[in-house]
Amino acid sequence: MSMWEKCKELQDYIVGIRRDLHQIPEVGTDLPKTQAMIAAELDKLEIAYRKNKGDSGIIGTIEGGKPGKTILLRADIDALPITEQTGLPFASKHQGCMHACGHDTHAAMLLGALRILNEHKDELSGNVKFVFQTGEEISKGARIAIQEGVMDGVDAVFGIHIGSILGPDVPAGTLIAVPGCCMASFDRFILKVHGIGCHGSTPEKGVDPITIASNIVLSLQEVIAREIAAPKAAVLTIGKIAGGFAYNVIPDEVLIEGTIRSFEDPIRQHLAKRIGEIAQGIASTFRGSCDYEMDWGAPPVVNDEAMAELAGVAAKKALGAEHVLTAQPAPNMGGEDFAYYLEKAPGAFMFLSSANHEKHTDVPHHNPKFDVDESVLHMGSAVFVSIVEDFLGR
Repeated sequence: MSMWEKCKELQDYIVGIRRDLHQIPEVGTDLPKTQAMIAAELDKLEIAYRKNKGDSGIIGTIEGGKPGKTILLRADIDALPITEQTGLPFASKHQGCMHACGHDTHAAMLLGALRILNEHKDELSGNVKFVFQTGEEISKGARIAIQEGVMDGVDAVFGIHIGSILGPDVPAGTLIAVPGCCMASFDRFILKVHGIGCHGSTPEKGVDPITIASNIVLSLQEVIAREIAAPKAAVLTIGKIAGGFAYNVIPDEVLIEGTIRSFEDPIRQHLAKRIGEIAQGIASTFRGSCDYEMDWGAPPVVNDEAMAELAGVAAKKALGAEHVLTAQPAPNMGGEDFAYYLEKAPGAFMFLSSANHEKHTDVPHHNPKFDVDESVLHMGSAVFVSIVEDFLGR
């Protein structure tokens, strides 16, 4: 009997872990409650681990009974600064924080896989390394984990992301494992537009940063429309504008924040360069100034062809060929700092759909009503275990 077949028996266990984690979402790299809950579960399972020094991440290893290669399995565990509106009985207890991207399920699925692998560790030819990673949403956690030594001695790395990431038309229980680029780079930019505040009735006595910011927002879209070749994919989105404090006062400053996405580094660099040039040029034209900062996130996620094929074959064993896709029309414009692991070792990042319209789990990620079809959770664990069996040998 294959080890992955036993994951179905853990469905209730995995769901329970997910619901417990869902209630205590934490943002960023300092996740004390999340770390404590995962560590307590690893203690129950008698699986060796260590806590990171630089954040709340956890790294551990299950040593196989025979020598061999080392495979790394990754789950991200941070949440988002969103107020949950799902109405679930196990909804977030932390005001303003929510697992709106499925990271609670990632941790639960990995724990389910580790439970099975640890029970059969003597049968494995090699080692299973694992990481519960912080800060994916801010693209900080993977680099911290690498600094903590997570990639030392690793021969291959795998991760899974849940949700309706490929759209509501991909049914729940479908796993996607594709070779090559599967996700875009993602970076954050910050613009601080400076003017001179004054009374709203006498704008000539000041410099209006709101007008300047408005012109910047509109002009930045011209980079996508007129400077990026039509066959190339790129996104420039403004997600935040903040400025002003009274209806009849022109403020001193306006803050603009946004993100850029691309599949190629030259386009990524061009977007970053032009944001600064355009913003500062417009600000100067209207007698103001602009400070520009690019908060570099993660490069594109590029799966190794051989590892993606291995993952696809392993997934078909565990889920059935009809539930596995090994090609997609185009890479996803979402980003993932899993890309940093793939720069250190070959591997594959996969997607597990949980889109079910009847259960209202086809809501987009990062939405206050985001939820998952929990019936697929044991499938994620099974895919992890099947990949380990195929990569290490049993």
